[in-house]
Amino acid sequence: MSTLEAPTVAVREQSPVDGEPCALLKLGEVVLKGKNRELFEKRLAENVRQAVRPIAKVDVIRRHGVFIVRTKDAHVELVDRLVQRISDVMGIVWVHRAWRVGKDVASVERAALELMAGREGSFAVRSKRRDKRFPLTSTELDRQVGGKINDVYGNPVKLKNPDITVSIEIDRDEAFVFSGGVPGAGGLPVGMSGRALVLMSGGIDSPVAAYRMMRRGLRVDYLHFSGMPFTGPESIYKAYALVRELDKYQGGSRLFVVPFGKAQQQIKSSGADRLAVIAQRRLMLRTGEMLAHKMRGAALITGDALGQVSSQTLANITALDDAVELPILRPLVGMDKSEIMDQARKIRTLSISELPDEDCCTMLAPRRAETRAKIDDLRQIEKRLDVEELAEQLVESIQEHRPVYGDS
Repeated sequence: MSTLEAPTVAVREQSPVDGEPCALLKLGEVVLKGKNRELFEKRLAENVRQAVRPIAKVDVIRRHGVFIVRTKDAHVELVDRLVQRISDVMGIVWVHRAWRVGKDVASVERAALELMAGREGSFAVRSKRRDKRFPLTSTELDRQVGGKINDVYGNPVKLKNPDITVSIEIDRDEAFVFSGGVPGAGGLPVGMSGRALVLMSGGIDSPVAAYRMMRRGLRVDYLHFSGMPFTGPESIYKAYALVRELDKYQGGSRLFVVPFGKAQQQIKSSGADRLAVIAQRRLMLRTGEMLAHKMRGAALITGDALGQVSSQTLANITALDDAVELPILRPLVGMDKSEIMDQARKIRTLSISELPDEDCCTMLAPRRAETRAKIDDLRQIEKRLDVEELAEQLVESIQEHRPVYGDS
């Protein structure tokens, strides 16, 4: 994540004359939602308030394509913390720490001069008038403010690829002046697309799958299968740490943990042999479906990527789909490992996923997994296991945890 361009004013305690630091949020595809746009914006505003609640109580003011976030007794350091936290809220494409000033040329000039104080290099001024009643056009305002900066500091004007861009936005009741910003997460506000359950391993893929579906507006909960009682709690610790990191994108995340070791042992004893991996994954999906129904989830999410490992063939994926009626979302299906790792690094889950643990999926796996599983063979294995009753027992054994982003 990039950081705010850091003008000299960022280290000053005092605001410019009649100015107030605030956060200016630029919305993404939310603005394309037509008649439903207000619903999306209301959800997004609430998500912003919830995300920054541990930092400050804020007012979120909705304007056309822009949110203004203000807080009582605002100062630069506080607003910079808000900007960094808000940048993880889905639905926002840019977050700026801006100066909110009077809607007049003199106030805008003073704020622009404060932003440029002590800064070297070329600059350009870019203005936008959301209120067309302002007496100067955008071009006229650019020239006037740019000329003032040049007169006072002597910085050269460079309209193409300047070192510094001073942005001015004229709104209904005030003007905003800023330089630089933090890219947001984009996507849709979490909660607008419903709820789903992520089958969360301790690996690299499933956290990225969860992130990508949250970015499409899904609120997600997480289901982790540990190898206990035949393994230690390390995989649970990893799953907890991963969910805690991902919680920054939605808040209120729930992690459900199932001790899966004895069920795996039953599958191995059933004569599944090369079908054991697919059989245990079908059982995981059935367990997930039962839990999803209880929490009113409308889909399951996995980190499957076509052909990434020997068990992730098209035939095996088809066999997995047959196990449940809920749709299984696979947002990574067309990605290769390097792409998935790049995204895991970006969302800061890669280092957690790379910690050592005993993975329940490989603990009792055969030396060679079946790549062309036949559904009829899997159903015969499940009939011997009484898989429905086994899945119900697993659901009854679930333990719930509430990882919270920022908790140590």
